[in-house]
Amino acid sequence: MLDLKNPETLPVDAPVQLTQRPRRLRSSAALRESVAETHLRPTDLIVPFFVMPGQGLSEPIAALPGLHRYSPDTFLRQAERALELGVRSLLLFGVLPDTHKDPLGKSAADPEGPVPQALREARKAFGEEVVLYTDVCLCAHTSHGHCGVLKETPRGVRIDNDRSLRQLAAMALMHAEAGADLVAPSDMMDGRVGYLRRALDQAGHTEVGILSYAVKYASAFYGPFRDAAQSAPSFGDRATYQMDVRNAREALKEAALDELEGADLLMVKPALAYLDILARLRPATHLPLVAYNVSGEYAMLKAGAQAGALDEARAVRETLIAIKRAGADLIISYHALEALEKRWI
Repeated sequence: MLDLKNPETLPVDAPVQLTQRPRRLRSSAALRESVAETHLRPTDLIVPFFVMPGQGLSEPIAALPGLHRYSPDTFLRQAERALELGVRSLLLFGVLPDTHKDPLGKSAADPEGPVPQALREARKAFGEEVVLYTDVCLCAHTSHGHCGVLKETPRGVRIDNDRSLRQLAAMALMHAEAGADLVAPSDMMDGRVGYLRRALDQAGHTEVGILSYAVKYASAFYGPFRDAAQSAPSFGDRATYQMDVRNAREALKEAALDELEGADLLMVKPALAYLDILARLRPATHLPLVAYNVSGEYAMLKAGAQAGALDEARAVRETLIAIKRAGADLIISYHALEALEKRWI
């Protein structure tokens, strides 16, 4: 009789013949690297930057440890840093003081705004070496902080979807004129991809692409971004235009509509809580998929590392690999430059 409390009495031979031993392919770091299914390259990453008016400015963002808002000239030095690390894609967000904001978000189309300035300077400095994306949304430009133009209705104040499209198109056209490769509408207005595509084409910008925030949920993970961009809504929330976190089939519908309207790339935002959405969307489209590893996800890992609860390097690597494995071709990551400099990925 076997003594289960004494392993030495158990038979040495395996109870069944093992013809497959998966551990063979894990026996060394070199072997594991050679058979890895998912890889991250610097060119898979899009680095977001917050650009503010002024000169010589680098302002720490309290809610995003290690990150800063930059004026256009100091942004150029950060862009050069990204290129030296092998990154080719940058995403620009404008940050404006309240004195520049109004109910219509007119400053979004200001040719002397921080984003158009940064685009012109980056294009002049780096030419075709860099891919320049710009966020197209009114929230950082409106005095009320919502992503579109407001109107009074019998049910209260609501977003005027179709009127908002004109303001968004003016913003996208200004970015195209300043040198953007792709504009990225994040407002979640119905029909905005088709409207922007027509506006760009009619203005002769047929080569400027559209990265659509096709699947953008009304998430709790955007808080640090709203601090960074100074774009929090002054009342209510964004649930009437951003997606309900409970819905998955709706994501496929939104993505399909944006593809039909002329999107060149599709985005899922946030990333970590929506890996299932990425995995569902991947076989449904041939367009490149972008995942936005958002500010709250970044801040969560930073806080965990600062508390000693996790190894930041391993956690960042695992997070980015998971997003890529779920189906993303490109990842917008606040960790990108630090992870590359410290060889976490």
